[in-house]
Amino acid sequence: MEVKARAPGKIILAGEHAVVHGSTAVAASLNLYTYVSLRFPTPSDNDEFLRLQLKDLALEFSWPVARIKDALPEAGSLLSSKPTSCSIETMKSIAALVEEQNIPEAKIGLASGVSAFLWLYSCIHGFKPATVVITSELPFGSGLGSSAALCVALSAALLSFSDSVSLDMSQQGWSAFGESELGLLNKWAFEGEKIIHGKPSGLDNTVSTYGNMIKFRSGNLTLIKSNMPLKMLITNTKVGRNTKALVAGVSERTIRHPDAMSLVFNAVDSISNELSTIIQSPAPDELSITEKEEKIEELIEMNQGLLQCMGVSHASIETVLRTTLKYKLASKLTGAGGGGCVLTLLPTLLSGTVVDKVIAELESCGFQCLLAAIGGKGAEVSFSGSS
Repeated sequence: MEVKARAPGKIILAGEHAVVHGSTAVAASLNLYTYVSLRFPTPSDNDEFLRLQLKDLALEFSWPVARIKDALPEAGSLLSSKPTSCSIETMKSIAALVEEQNIPEAKIGLASGVSAFLWLYSCIHGFKPATVVITSELPFGSGLGSSAALCVALSAALLSFSDSVSLDMSQQGWSAFGESELGLLNKWAFEGEKIIHGKPSGLDNTVSTYGNMIKFRSGNLTLIKSNMPLKMLITNTKVGRNTKALVAGVSERTIRHPDAMSLVFNAVDSISNELSTIIQSPAPDELSITEKEEKIEELIEMNQGLLQCMGVSHASIETVLRTTLKYKLASKLTGAGGGGCVLTLLPTLLSGTVVDKVIAELESCGFQCLLAAIGGKGAEVSFSGSS
């Protein structure tokens, strides 16, 4: 039997950077997914390897399961029902397993993701041979939660074959997890995120696990449900950014201008709270949806102006803003800034012809454009083959 899991990416609608200073942020899932398929060999296959295939990058890694068992003996005694952090000593052993694969220099950023894979797989399934195939619709390292989607989809696939969750393997199509099972899945994904990022907030993996939207403030996450469809154009500037340096830059500006920056953060907090209120309020007809979209557009523009006050915009981001403004569309950076991605709200009544023109103009600048619906489903799995 084979299981396939999928987990969505995420986008920050409002509140990035300010959230570090106590403001509210609002994040939402994207209907752009990372997919993980897991298949165990039959006894007749006589296969004693754990194989990882990264289809989009045309890379494949493999380890004899006996080698993993020797390197990570403690993982075999852990329970899939109890998410466990990877110790510093174990990380060294995992790093050695990854180094043996001779990852190309240009793709060395994948090493932490491969490390997270080895830890999650060994903890949840021990030392069984298997083939794991990963594909993704999310651009890598662009601030759309690609690493969290990987950890969530991987944890979902692994847990679906464990004793810790109960799923109907005969059901056709995509199946969702129960509430308590989502909690377990989210905790395992967070352990993977910690290997990749060190000290993640937990926001990305929570959005990817549960889907829909989340309000986030001072470490507290609140799930919120959207009552209106939101479509976005996501523009990937393909400009790399140093998140830590950008966060530090905002903090330094706050030290230099404490009163002014306090007002900026308070304004962002108000924007995030108003945005979540609008999104959650009922919209019975097309007119009310249009009115709500107009308010959201204004909030997006205000939030972008405040992000510019924080010093986290970039020439590439400004190019996207100028281009979309020509078509009277509201845009803002999403995530760390300094490059990365820009979101643009696409109103319900906007014609497809206009969207095509915007995309053509942005792509002529060398940017990548992705159309996405906001606030959809979280992690899901589907089964195929005989059990």
